[in-house]
Amino acid sequence: MSGGVPTEDGPSPLEAPCWQRTLYSCWVGQFISIVGFAFVMPFIPFYVRELGVEGEASVALWSGLVITAAGVMQAILAPIWGALADRYGRKIMVERAMFGGAVALTAMAFAGNVWHLFALRALQGSLTGTVVACNTLVASVTPKKRMGYSLGMMEVAVLMGVTIGPLFGGLMADAWGYRVPFAAAGGMLFLGGLVVHFLAYENFCAPDGKSAQEHGLRRAFGAKGLAALLITFLMISLAGSFVGPIFPLLVEQVSETARVASIAGIMLAVSGLAAGLAAFAIGMMGDRVGHKPLLITCTLAAAASAAPHAIAQTVSQLGILQILKGISRGGTAPTLNAIVAQAVSADTYGRAFGNTRVASAAGMAAGPLLGGFTAAHLGLRWPFVILGGLLVLTAVLVAGWVQPTINEETEEERVPSRADAEAAT
Repeated sequence: MSGGVPTEDGPSPLEAPCWQRTLYSCWVGQFISIVGFAFVMPFIPFYVRELGVEGEASVALWSGLVITAAGVMQAILAPIWGALADRYGRKIMVERAMFGGAVALTAMAFAGNVWHLFALRALQGSLTGTVVACNTLVASVTPKKRMGYSLGMMEVAVLMGVTIGPLFGGLMADAWGYRVPFAAAGGMLFLGGLVVHFLAYENFCAPDGKSAQEHGLRRAFGAKGLAALLITFLMISLAGSFVGPIFPLLVEQVSETARVASIAGIMLAVSGLAAGLAAFAIGMMGDRVGHKPLLITCTLAAAASAAPHAIAQTVSQLGILQILKGISRGGTAPTLNAIVAQAVSADTYGRAFGNTRVASAAGMAAGPLLGGFTAAHLGLRWPFVILGGLLVLTAVLVAGWVQPTINEETEEERVPSRADAEAAT
């Protein structure tokens, strides 16, 4: 069949590049942006000290406030930005997040005191949210049968950026001081925004009320199912941060060398690499076998790799467990996001991903606090056992209560028309 007419097998060759070009441009933009965000994370406590905060306790307190400020503001505003995305378009929300982050991060290079830095981090959280914005845009143009592949690719961008960013940011800070990396990070987000602006394609038409399907989270999952879904998002995010402050201390406990920081850093980097590869492979697999079974499998695998940390006695044992943890962790986020994207209608994507982001942010914020509290009272090893138990309960929750109804939106409604495809080229 010629031209841009959809076939039974999916979009025609003319139409296919539309969603693929948007996916790959968003992938590049997302990767560059996440590298920029992660660029400055390793030395924020040292920058706080440079801005005049004295005393170890005060530096720790202000560092926590500065780091938390962005996450809190992002969680508060994520549903609002999501609703605006459904009303005015998804691409403009990606540009808002990237260009807004560029301004905030660049301004941090000129902070005069810690209050300036705190306010700018809060501004960063208010304006950004590139992960949600990019996922929403990509999901809105991707054929549903390729949703796992697309969202898996986006998770690879995040995991690779988080792995690479701190390394190069730390090297730049050692070479040129703490202010230069903030300006460089701002430049990266600006570049990511340009990539999306000039290469990503969206033919957005605001729903007029008559044509809107409004098949949102509550309608797709039901009240109990929605609660289970949000708890799953919270628990998966909490699992990623629960033992974050504890793991380097466990490495120190079992290590026989003085290079604890380097060993812990290498393990986390290898775990991140494994997660990135798994996100891509499991995302594609989910398109063929179903995302819910894979989510349950990955969650149980994460539990199976978390609990044995409690009995690990050597660095090599921890390294193997970290690789297994990375593989299972890499599969949870894209499968969970794909379940949401396939269950709701395209006109509610912004609100759906915005609301799930709130649950994820809550888990990310609560994880280190609960993990540190548990370690303080039970020792370094019990938190890993407790984490394994929580992940098993999460898998049971998914299996029993996350049962979305099928959205009746047809594939043709999600595929660009011929005129749209020609306009994109």
